[in-house]
Amino acid sequence: MTYAENPSVRPSALSAPASSPPPGVIIGLDIGGTKTRGVRFEDGVPVADQSAGSSNVQNVTPDEAARNLADLFARIGGGQVAQVYAGSGGIDTDDDAAALASLIQPHVPGARVTVVHDSRLLLAAGHASTGVAVIAGTGSAAWGRNADGGEARAGGWGYLLGDEGSGYWLGREAVRHSLRRMNQGQPADMLTTALLRSCGVDDPNRLIALFHSPATGRRFWAQQARHVVEAAAAGHPESQALLEQAGEDLAAMALQVLRQLNLTGPVILGGGLGMNVAPLQDSFRHHLVAGGAEDIRVLDQEPVFGVLQLVTEQA
Repeated sequence: MTYAENPSVRPSALSAPASSPPPGVIIGLDIGGTKTRGVRFEDGVPVADQSAGSSNVQNVTPDEAARNLADLFARIGGGQVAQVYAGSGGIDTDDDAAALASLIQPHVPGARVTVVHDSRLLLAAGHASTGVAVIAGTGSAAWGRNADGGEARAGGWGYLLGDEGSGYWLGREAVRHSLRRMNQGQPADMLTTALLRSCGVDDPNRLIALFHSPATGRRFWAQQARHVVEAAAAGHPESQALLEQAGEDLAAMALQVLRQLNLTGPVILGGGLGMNVAPLQDSFRHHLVAGGAEDIRVLDQEPVFGVLQLVTEQA
C-alpha cells in the first residue's frame, strides 16, 4: 500500500448521491501528487469512476499533465458536461487555477470549469461547510472557512519549503535517520534495512546520491513512508516518534487556521496517511484536543465525493 495517496476508499463501489443533487452531468476531479481521480455524476448519481496519472503541474510537466487528463477523459467521458469541479494541490493563485483549467477545458467544451485547492474538496467530503480540512498525503496542508466566509490556510508550500507530516516528509526523515546512524557508526536497524531494500542499494551512503538523483523525486520518497509506518507497528521507537511528530505538526497547522478563523471545529483529516495510519491519527487528535479543538473527524469517503456539495453551494 502507498500511504502517500489514499488507496481507493470507496464507500460502496460508488458513493451515494447528495440529498438534493445538482442536475446534468458534473465531473469531479481530485488531483493528487501521484494520481488524478475522476468521478462522473449524472443528475447527482456517480456513474463512472476512473483514475489516471497525476495532472498536478507541481509534480509533472504540463505535457504529462495534459496526457494524463486526456487518458482520464477518454475513459470517463466528455460530451455534454455542465460543469467540471477540480481540486488540486499547488493551486495558490488565480494564475495556477487558470493554467490547470486550460488543460481541462478542451475535453469539455462549453462546460463551466472550476479549479480550487484540493483541501476544499476534503472539507465538503467531511460533511461540513465550515471548519478546517487537513490533508496528509504526498504533501500536507490545512485550509478552513468560517460562517462569515472568511478563509485561512496553513502549509501547502510544497516539499522544498514544508509539507511537514506528509508522506514525503516521512520518507525524507527515514533517509535522514539512516544517514545519522551511518555517521555514528551504528549498524542498519529495522527502518534502514527496509529502506535500503526498497531503494535497491546496499549501503546508507548510497542514499545520498539517490535522494538527489533526477531518477527519484517527490512521489518516490513519499512512497517510502510505508516503511516508517510498518516499522512503527513492529515496535521501532524512532519510527513511532516520527509518526507522533507528524501528527503534532499536522495538528499545529489545523490549530493555526482555527485560531485565525475563531473556530473550535470541526477539523477533518484526510489523505492517504491521514485516513489510514492510526498512530498518526492518535497524535493528531491528542494535540488538537490539547489546543482546544473540538469535533475532530477522520474523512470517511474520498474527497472527490465532496464535489456535489461544492457545486450546490456555488449555484
